[in-house]
Amino acid sequence: MTTPSSSLVIRTVVPEITTFSVPFLRFGKFKFGGRSTVIKLSSGNLAIFSPIPLSSDVTSTLTSIGGSVSYIIAPDMEHHMQLGPYKTAFPTAVVIAPEGLREKRAKQGDQDVPVDFAFSKTNKNGMKLPEEFLRDFEVEFWDSHANKEITLLHKPSRTLIEADLLFNLPAREQYSNTDEDPTKGPWTKLVMYFMNTTLGHKGQQRFNWYVACKDKPSWAESARRVAAWDFDRIIPCHGDVIETDGNDVFRRLFAWHL
Repeated sequence: MTTPSSSLVIRTVVPEITTFSVPFLRFGKFKFGGRSTVIKLSSGNLAIFSPIPLSSDVTSTLTSIGGSVSYIIAPDMEHHMQLGPYKTAFPTAVVIAPEGLREKRAKQGDQDVPVDFAFSKTNKNGMKLPEEFLRDFEVEFWDSHANKEITLLHKPSRTLIEADLLFNLPAREQYSNTDEDPTKGPWTKLVMYFMNTTLGHKGQQRFNWYVACKDKPSWAESARRVAAWDFDRIIPCHGDVIETDGNDVFRRLFAWHL
């Protein structure tokens, strides 16, 4: 994914969280939009969730936020394309990712990036992440998701941060610095039917039940754990930020598993 700097939208969501939002056309057809989220930990260090291309604008923003980039989170088996450049730029950063991602990248010929904490079905409940990370975050690994999702709760701001677990299309913010309408195009209209959070609409619930979920008991366990978290805001990688009532939205979309 390459993104012109003119289309990048940089936003301070709360003092501890900055988002980098960009247009992104999945498979060259679907206007998903893309988003990276940077969180400043209470320790002063930075965590980057789902990194986008490391442009000069991204670099200067990270510098202005201050603190060392100490954690790079590749939240699933798809959101990892920029791991190499970030690990090169921040060689001491700890990498958190799903089990199997390093092997997938090797098969694709991607830059080899060691994974310091690789989540799996068997270790997810016993993973010992650094104390400074756990002071600010709750973590859930959805081993039952087709993409093997890592979701975070930023406790100080009551914000759920996720990649492909929940979409909130159309991607208005992510296309706001372009001349493109994020709702236009037959393929985009099709995917919007399944990937929206409109009250009363069941498309995304059906997609999760029949497509994304690969192990219903494990999925239900993860859904119940996340539903019990105290969050109001949801920051997805695809689509607009849900600024409030996020827990209600989550419970509605995952009701079949709760």
